[in-house]
Amino acid sequence: MASSPEAEYGLDAAQLREVLRFAGLRYADDPLTLIASGWDNDIWRLGEHRAVRIPRRALADQLLRNEQRVLPAIAERLAPSGVVVPAPIHAGVPSERFPHPWSVVPWVSGVAAWHTPRPARAAWASALADALRLLHVASRPDAPTNPYRGIPLSERAEADAARFAAIDAPAAARAAWERAVAVPPYAGPAVWIHGDLHPGNLVVSGSRLAAIVDFGDVTGGDPAYDLAAAWLLFDARGRRLFQDRLAAPDDMLWVRARGWAAAVGAILLAQSDDRADYAALGAEILAEVAAGD
Repeated sequence: MASSPEAEYGLDAAQLREVLRFAGLRYADDPLTLIASGWDNDIWRLGEHRAVRIPRRALADQLLRNEQRVLPAIAERLAPSGVVVPAPIHAGVPSERFPHPWSVVPWVSGVAAWHTPRPARAAWASALADALRLLHVASRPDAPTNPYRGIPLSERAEADAARFAAIDAPAAARAAWERAVAVPPYAGPAVWIHGDLHPGNLVVSGSRLAAIVDFGDVTGGDPAYDLAAAWLLFDARGRRLFQDRLAAPDDMLWVRARGWAAAVGAILLAQSDDRADYAALGAEILAEVAAGD
């Protein structure tokens, strides 16, 4: 994965404030601080309790609309878990001030799980499993489509094989991917999946999982895609806690999930370009996959 692409458009603080005022928001004059410029969106903190999620590329427009449409119901469903899902407080619409969608969302204090060591993540492995059990229910027929997430792994076999050929992956990790490609695809009902459960999209406060963020890739499909998190996030102990908390809907669930984890690790390692942190994460994931179930 390369570093974030250049912004196709964007707003400075004064311009964003004008957008907020034009929308008539009572908190439009709260302090604004740019927190992050991600792959698709800029994140601005707005006062103490809110953030603004605003696209920086045209491709992100539909992803934001997807979040605006489906996150309220998902946030309500996950509320009993205590894990926050940043459903929009205000769903901004294109206007003469900014001709793209944007959202005001709750601000969640904490740090990205990326900044915590794998062994420490075992403290909230069960909490993540509980949240995903609430998320992974049958999706609606009009769920956002995603041609890369939640699909049969065999549909990506050619591209993934090329990535494995380009890297020095542990043999056991490639074997796990090959096995997952070969098993029968998921035959159950499509369920809601987050679609991007890497450690940058989980917010941790102390030893507690505070939030799951960035639902831009939300879609319906095979839950195994999300459950690859067992290898993306955890060491062996955390993985056992995570897996033990979840009831597998079919015998091959964890085979598919492990294969997806290997595929994601290969993507990160093969396409990191100048992002050494992504390459390191890819290598970590492949090592965890190679270590076993």
